[in-house]
Amino acid sequence: MADLPVLENAYVKISADRIVDYGSMSNLAHHVADEIIDATDRFVFPSFVDSHTHLVFAASREEEFVMKIKGATYQDIASKGGGILNSAKKLQGLSEDELFERSLPRAKEIISTGTGVVEIKSGYGLTVDSELKMLRVAKRIGQETGLEVRTTLLGAHAVPPGMKKDDYVALIINEMIPAAASGNLADYIDVFCEQGFFTPEETEQIVIRGKQYRMKPRIHANQLHRSGGVQVGVKTGALSVDHLENIGEDEIALLKNSNTMPTALPAAAFFLGLPFPPARAMMDQGLPVAIASDFNPGSSPTGNMPLIASLACIKMKMTPQEAFNACTINTAYTLELQSSFGSITKGKIASLFITKPIPSIEYIPYAFGSNVIDKVILKGKVLS
Repeated sequence: MADLPVLENAYVKISADRIVDYGSMSNLAHHVADEIIDATDRFVFPSFVDSHTHLVFAASREEEFVMKIKGATYQDIASKGGGILNSAKKLQGLSEDELFERSLPRAKEIISTGTGVVEIKSGYGLTVDSELKMLRVAKRIGQETGLEVRTTLLGAHAVPPGMKKDDYVALIINEMIPAAASGNLADYIDVFCEQGFFTPEETEQIVIRGKQYRMKPRIHANQLHRSGGVQVGVKTGALSVDHLENIGEDEIALLKNSNTMPTALPAAAFFLGLPFPPARAMMDQGLPVAIASDFNPGSSPTGNMPLIASLACIKMKMTPQEAFNACTINTAYTLELQSSFGSITKGKIASLFITKPIPSIEYIPYAFGSNVIDKVILKGKVLS
């Protein structure tokens, strides 16, 4: 993860939506181009691959932000009808078109900060119709923006008010998963495996059902407690276990013997005042690590991946090279897109960004909060 190859004084050649060549400028003479972009003193990067977001939502929740400032915990807010239930209430009454119009600016925002691939979860619907509505909006964002979008059914995000959890789990298994599959709306299945939400046993039950409908698992694991989410993720062959603010040596050892990618969400830990995932300890044990934004209205209201990389460096002691690998090629792995995104490689999709003139790659996480991106190219199309 510490190896991030840099080719100085180089070119990249794009044809249609593909990277067809790259190399030293001394070899450029034999190439003919219809358009040339001068990137002198700039860096060209593969687009960020943000593998964990809740980008489709109805409204912000800054009132809960103030509650947190005054000392309320995540659990306190949830117990008063806030949190996920608050977002669900706001979303259920919106039309599909209105939900799309509210979500589209967030998609454009993450594009402007260098993201070219994004995973979008449902989870703020908590009814069959509203969960499917979220997934359709997520698909539409991919169709209308140039972002590569992967969708995840997260019906098991919370239990709707007035409904017994057993009944809701049954609804997810018997109605929600088949409905999402019939519309080809969800690539993946996810569960919030956490105390007060869904147990490891319920998580496994839901995930197995999703796998029957060709939805591969990715798990919300170990955010607030040692929830057992890592264990069930490894057991069920999850592509990733995400959050990991509360894991120890047992979970790290288990992940080492699996193909499941540990994915840290440092902005959520920062926003909620939680311990940061122990990325350094995991990497020291030989594990790869991915990092993603967790863009959502309650615990990580940003999809700015350069800022996420800064947090990974500052708070999780990842080097800039490790952080960039973590949010490009490693996150691409968790979305099964490593053969088409996540690096500048011949034949891969030409989703790239070009920085403003900067002295080094280390400058990007160092200058946290600064806008260092000058141009964005999505699937071969120059957007800015």
